[in-house]
Amino acid sequence: MAGRIKIGISSCLLGHPVRYDGEDRRDRALIDALGKYFQLIPVCPEVEYGLPVPREPMRLTGSPASPRLVAVMTGVDHTDGMLQWIAEKIESLSGENLCGFIFKSRSPSCSVGGVEVYSPSGGGNSKTAGIFSRAFMMHFPMIPVEEEAGLYNARARDKFIKGVIDFSRKERRARG
Repeated sequence: MAGRIKIGISSCLLGHPVRYDGEDRRDRALIDALGKYFQLIPVCPEVEYGLPVPREPMRLTGSPASPRLVAVMTGVDHTDGMLQWIAEKIESLSGENLCGFIFKSRSPSCSVGGVEVYSPSGGGNSKTAGIFSRAFMMHFPMIPVEEEAGLYNARARDKFIKGVIDFSRKERRARG
Protein backbone atom coordinates (compact mmCIF):
# COMPACT_ATOMS: atom_id res chain seq x y z
CA MET A 1 0.00 0.00 0.00
CA ALA A 2 2.88 2.36 0.64
CA GLY A 3 3.38 4.68 -2.29
CA ARG A 4 -0.03 4.15 -3.83
CA ILE A 5 -2.19 7.18 -4.54
CA LYS A 6 -4.80 7.65 -1.81
CA ILE A 7 -8.45 8.18 -2.54
CA GLY A 8 -11.27 8.45 -0.06
CA ILE A 9 -14.32 6.25 -0.45
CA SER A 10 -17.65 5.85 1.31
CA SER A 11 -17.15 2.91 3.70
CA CYS A 12 -20.32 1.10 2.63
CA LEU A 13 -18.88 0.69 -0.89
CA LEU A 14 -16.01 -1.33 0.58
CA GLY A 15 -18.43 -3.72 2.26
CA HIS A 16 -18.52 -2.18 5.73
CA PRO A 17 -22.04 -2.70 7.18
CA VAL A 18 -22.52 0.95 8.16
CA ARG A 19 -25.70 1.95 6.36
CA TYR A 20 -28.82 2.95 8.28
CA ASP A 21 -30.31 -0.53 7.75
CA GLY A 22 -27.16 -2.33 8.90
CA GLU A 23 -26.30 -3.32 5.35
CA ASP A 24 -23.45 -2.39 3.05
CA ARG A 25 -23.30 -1.53 -0.64
CA ARG A 26 -20.12 -3.45 -1.41
CA ASP A 27 -19.15 -2.73 -4.96
CA ARG A 28 -16.85 -5.55 -5.98
CA ALA A 29 -16.27 -4.19 -9.51
CA LEU A 30 -15.25 -0.82 -8.12
CA ILE A 31 -12.98 -2.35 -5.49
CA ASP A 32 -11.39 -4.75 -7.99
CA ALA A 33 -10.87 -2.05 -10.61
CA LEU A 34 -9.51 0.70 -8.36
CA GLY A 35 -8.27 -1.12 -5.26
CA LYS A 36 -5.27 -2.62 -6.99
CA TYR A 37 -4.05 0.81 -8.12
CA PHE A 38 -5.11 3.14 -5.31
CA GLN A 39 -5.07 3.02 -1.53
CA LEU A 40 -8.74 3.31 -0.55
CA ILE A 41 -9.37 5.34 2.62
CA PRO A 42 -12.87 4.54 4.02
CA VAL A 43 -15.09 7.25 5.50
CA CYS A 44 -18.62 6.92 6.87
CA PRO A 45 -19.83 10.30 8.10
CA GLU A 46 -22.88 9.04 9.97
CA VAL A 47 -21.11 6.26 11.91
CA GLU A 48 -17.96 8.28 12.54
CA TYR A 49 -20.14 11.11 13.82
CA GLY A 50 -21.54 8.64 16.36
CA LEU A 51 -24.84 7.35 15.00
CA PRO A 52 -25.59 3.66 15.62
CA VAL A 53 -26.05 0.84 13.13
CA PRO A 54 -28.84 0.23 12.40
CA ARG A 55 -30.36 3.70 12.72
CA GLU A 56 -33.31 5.71 11.61
CA PRO A 57 -33.00 6.84 7.98
CA MET A 58 -32.28 10.51 7.43
CA ARG A 59 -32.92 13.04 4.73
CA LEU A 60 -32.08 16.62 3.85
CA THR A 61 -34.74 19.24 4.49
CA GLY A 62 -35.14 22.98 4.03
CA SER A 63 -33.03 25.06 1.69
CA PRO A 64 -30.86 23.33 -0.94
CA ALA A 65 -28.20 25.99 -0.28
CA SER A 66 -27.96 25.01 3.38
CA PRO A 67 -29.98 21.86 4.06
CA ARG A 68 -30.62 20.27 7.44
CA LEU A 69 -29.88 16.58 8.12
CA VAL A 70 -33.00 15.26 9.82
CA ALA A 71 -34.15 11.80 10.95
CA VAL A 72 -37.19 10.78 8.91
CA MET A 73 -39.48 9.40 11.62
CA THR A 74 -38.55 11.32 14.78
CA GLY A 75 -37.53 14.60 13.16
CA VAL A 76 -34.30 14.74 15.19
CA ASP A 77 -32.01 17.29 13.56
CA HIS A 78 -28.38 16.10 13.39
CA THR A 79 -27.09 19.05 11.35
CA ASP A 80 -25.16 20.99 14.00
CA GLY A 81 -23.43 17.93 15.45
CA MET A 82 -22.63 16.59 12.00
CA LEU A 83 -21.20 19.93 10.89
CA GLN A 84 -18.92 19.97 13.93
CA TRP A 85 -17.75 16.43 13.16
CA ILE A 86 -17.26 17.38 9.48
CA ALA A 87 -14.99 20.30 10.42
CA GLU A 88 -12.81 17.93 12.46
CA LYS A 89 -12.83 15.22 9.78
CA ILE A 90 -11.90 17.67 7.03
CA GLU A 91 -8.95 18.76 9.17
CA SER A 92 -7.78 15.15 9.61
CA LEU A 93 -8.27 14.38 5.91
CA SER A 94 -6.05 17.35 5.08
CA GLY A 95 -3.14 15.27 6.37
CA GLU A 96 -4.05 12.19 4.32
CA ASN A 97 -2.93 13.63 0.96
CA LEU A 98 -6.07 12.38 -0.76
CA CYS A 99 -6.07 12.74 -4.53
CA GLY A 100 -9.71 11.77 -5.14
CA PHE A 101 -12.91 10.68 -3.44
CA ILE A 102 -15.67 8.23 -4.39
CA PHE A 103 -18.96 9.04 -2.67
CA LYS A 104 -22.11 6.93 -2.29
CA SER A 105 -24.85 8.18 -4.59
CA ARG A 106 -28.25 9.25 -3.25
CA SER A 107 -26.91 9.54 0.32
CA PRO A 108 -27.94 12.55 2.44
CA SER A 109 -24.36 12.59 3.73
CA CYS A 110 -22.36 11.63 0.65
CA SER A 111 -24.16 12.31 -2.62
CA VAL A 112 -22.24 14.59 -4.96
CA GLY A 113 -25.41 16.28 -6.17
CA GLY A 114 -28.29 13.89 -6.58
CA VAL A 115 -29.96 13.74 -3.18
CA GLU A 116 -33.42 15.19 -2.69
CA VAL A 117 -34.01 18.12 -0.37
CA TYR A 118 -37.46 17.94 1.19
CA SER A 119 -39.64 20.92 1.92
CA PRO A 120 -41.28 21.37 5.34
CA SER A 121 -44.46 19.82 3.89
CA GLY A 122 -42.49 16.67 3.03
CA GLY A 123 -42.21 16.82 -0.75
CA GLY A 124 -38.89 16.75 -2.54
CA ASN A 125 -38.36 20.15 -4.11
CA SER A 126 -34.82 19.96 -5.52
CA LYS A 127 -31.55 18.05 -5.42
CA THR A 128 -28.22 18.92 -3.85
CA ALA A 129 -25.01 17.42 -2.53
CA GLY A 130 -24.92 15.53 0.76
CA ILE A 131 -23.90 17.38 3.89
CA PHE A 132 -20.42 15.79 4.09
CA SER A 133 -19.64 15.69 0.37
CA ARG A 134 -20.63 19.36 0.03
CA ALA A 135 -18.17 20.37 2.76
CA PHE A 136 -15.47 18.13 1.30
CA MET A 137 -15.85 19.62 -2.18
CA MET A 138 -15.84 23.16 -0.81
CA HIS A 139 -12.69 22.55 1.24
CA PHE A 140 -10.89 20.54 -1.47
CA PRO A 141 -12.24 22.06 -4.70
CA MET A 142 -9.42 20.70 -6.88
CA ILE A 143 -9.65 17.07 -5.74
CA PRO A 144 -11.57 14.95 -8.28
CA VAL A 145 -14.79 13.45 -6.87
CA GLU A 146 -17.33 11.04 -8.29
CA GLU A 147 -20.22 8.89 -7.13
CA GLU A 148 -19.88 5.14 -7.49
CA ALA A 149 -22.85 5.12 -9.87
CA GLY A 150 -21.01 7.52 -12.19
CA LEU A 151 -18.02 5.21 -12.36
CA TYR A 152 -20.04 2.54 -14.19
CA ASN A 153 -19.72 4.76 -17.26
CA ALA A 154 -16.33 3.99 -18.86
CA ARG A 155 -15.77 7.57 -20.02
CA ALA A 156 -16.56 9.02 -16.57
CA ARG A 157 -14.39 6.37 -14.86
CA ASP A 158 -11.46 7.13 -17.18
CA LYS A 159 -11.88 10.88 -16.60
CA PHE A 160 -11.95 10.34 -12.81
CA ILE A 161 -8.84 8.12 -12.84
CA LYS A 162 -6.96 10.57 -15.08
CA GLY A 163 -8.00 13.43 -12.78
CA VAL A 164 -6.75 11.55 -9.71
CA ILE A 165 -3.40 10.76 -11.33
CA ASP A 166 -2.97 14.32 -12.62
CA PHE A 167 -3.84 15.76 -9.20
CA SER A 168 -1.35 13.39 -7.54
CA ARG A 169 1.42 14.50 -9.89
CA LYS A 170 0.70 18.19 -9.27
CA GLU A 171 0.69 17.64 -5.51
CA ARG A 172 4.01 15.75 -5.61
CA ARG A 173 5.61 18.56 -7.64
CA ALA A 174 4.20 21.18 -5.23
CA ARG A 175 5.64 19.31 -2.22
CA GLY A 176 9.01 19.11 -3.98
